[in-house]
Amino acid sequence: TKPLCSSLQEFATVLRNLEDERMRMIENASEVLITPLEKFRKEQIGAAKDAKKKYDKETEKYCGVLEKHLNLSSKKKESQLQEADSQVDLVRQHFYEVSLEYVFKVQEVQERKMFEFVEPLLAFLQGLFTFYHHGYELAKDFSDFKTELTISIQNTRNRFEGTRSEVESLMKKMKENPHEHKNISPYTMEGYLYVQEKRHFGTSWVKHYCTYQRESKRITMVPFDQKSGGKGVSANRQQNYVLRVSVEEHCGAAGCMLSWCSKGTIFSKVTQMQVKWVRFILG
Repeated sequence: TKPLCSSLQEFATVLRNLEDERMRMIENASEVLITPLEKFRKEQIGAAKDAKKKYDKETEKYCGVLEKHLNLSSKKKESQLQEADSQVDLVRQHFYEVSLEYVFKVQEVQERKMFEFVEPLLAFLQGLFTFYHHGYELAKDFSDFKTELTISIQNTRNRFEGTRSEVESLMKKMKENPHEHKNISPYTMEGYLYVQEKRHFGTSWVKHYCTYQRESKRITMVPFDQKSGGKGVSANRQQNYVLRVSVEEHCGAAGCMLSWCSKGTIFSKVTQMQVKWVRFILG
């Protein structure tokens, strides 16, 4: 029984422990994975893209100069042709430098990717494996409780099946012979009634659990505590009300009213339950 009662608390502890470890893994993921990859994207891949744009621009410029140079007339002066050749050489040199820078940057990104990109992934996987290992250790620690709980569940199921068959058998007998299995109670009548009690500012209806013994003509009323769902006073605080010799009975359309020796305490007819109480008390 003990493992069954503590099982939900134990389950909650295990799940909370796992959830805490999972949250740590997720929080660390931002530091060990997201931030490094974002930095790599902005600084390295971003720089490579800028180099590509610069390379494309210089390529377009170099091709334009070459096309213009090819269209020069051979009738141009030698000095003009030499000046055009010098301009082509200058553009070619700049295009060569930009091309080298672009190739260098692409090669650098490829190399950096091997550690600046892969290393954060490795760190994240390491955290993931730590989480799984933590779960494995929790499972090992939970093993003994799981075994005990499994046995307790099986025993409880077996007891339930046995008790269920006995209860079904008893229920069948009680249905067949209801008078033989009638519950013997020391009270002539018992149940819940509402009592009207006088207060400083008027009256109030209070629910009581009442018992009545015809032989002693004694009725016991115990205030009912709605919050706890039961009789809200202990046995030593139960109040005994001795039935007055002159009991007023007014049954009919106007209802029923019972007067007791308690100061100004009366029952008011609300349901047929009150009629039963009157009949039992008056015999």
